[in-house]
Amino acid sequence: MLKSIFTTTLLIQFVRGLEEKCIPDVKLTRAKDGASGIATFLFDNPNVFDASTAAEGDVTGMFMVDDEGELSTTDVNARFSNGKPQAIESTYVMTSPEQWDRFMRFMESYGEANGLGFKAAA
Repeated sequence: MLKSIFTTTLLIQFVRGLEEKCIPDVKLTRAKDGASGIATFLFDNPNVFDASTAAEGDVTGMFMVDDEGELSTTDVNARFSNGKPQAIESTYVMTSPEQWDRFMRFMESYGEANGLGFKAAA
């Protein structure tokens, strides 16, 4: 039996080398002309805040990694409750139809791998 020589890398990181296990809520908006779009991610209690991962490094952005390469943004903000980090909100801006298509390929694979569904706005 032949083994596949292809591997599937599909993850989100806030610290390079540390996979984020928390599955985010994602909201998408797209311009009517299709030329631009924004994806807003909300991670509730991400593992990057765990004490056991503190030594891995600082949050430097959000990195979406797949077999095609990497998409990234530095628009990453922590939300705090009672002085403790509780959530991360990150925004990824797409400024062309090509960037939108690339992002959607990542999200379709990531969503399928992590049980995310798509619900169109009413």
